[in-house]
Amino acid sequence: MTFSIVARCVRSGQFGVAISSSSPAVAARCAHARAGLGAVATQNVTNPALGPLMLDRLAAGASAATAVAAARDADGFPDYRQLLAVDAGGRTAVHSGAKALGIWAAAEGSDCAAGGNLLASESVPAAMVAAFAAAAGPLGDRLIAAMRAAIATGGEAGPVRSAGLLVVDRTSWPYADLRIDWLDDGCPVAALTRAWEVYRPQADAYVTRALDPTAAPSFGVPGDA
Repeated sequence: MTFSIVARCVRSGQFGVAISSSSPAVAARCAHARAGLGAVATQNVTNPALGPLMLDRLAAGASAATAVAAARDADGFPDYRQLLAVDAGGRTAVHSGAKALGIWAAAEGSDCAAGGNLLASESVPAAMVAAFAAAAGPLGDRLIAAMRAAIATGGEAGPVRSAGLLVVDRTSWPYADLRIDWLDDGCPVAALTRAWEVYRPQADAYVTRALDPTAAPSFGVPGDA
């Protein structure tokens, strides 16, 4: 009931996850990333504990493939899980259990991996990887491009209701953590795109304000927090 992409930006060193589903609040349960280490997703019949487990393995020096294998082997129901990871070297790995829902597929590219279940077609993850590779700009822009390509290729077999974008940079907190947790009407990917368009111009300033308020621009204007 989900499609997602995990990715690394070679230029900035950022990691991110973009995800959408017919289930509510999908990003809260499925998207995980840690600055300097990588990004992972745990989906299908979701076990949220597998996200931090994979990141901990990356922190211990494991590759994406080893981290995914460790999560698969630690879980009592690996046939129900779909796992994706990208590590600090840009290496990727995917596990899709035999009991993944509906049409499921995955695709891996340079510094990114995409996967989904209950898809409209097997071509959705490949379209996401291609769109990510073709897009320019910061990592958030490229992740959004991948999500828009997924929708254009059919996305999930039924209507999607939630979406999320998680990007980490060089701090212990997310550079961006945007969520559309439920949308009755319309497309949550479109709503997420708009949220990113609004947030993106302020993202760097929010980091500056945290690290050195004396260097922060535009205190006291609407939108400051």
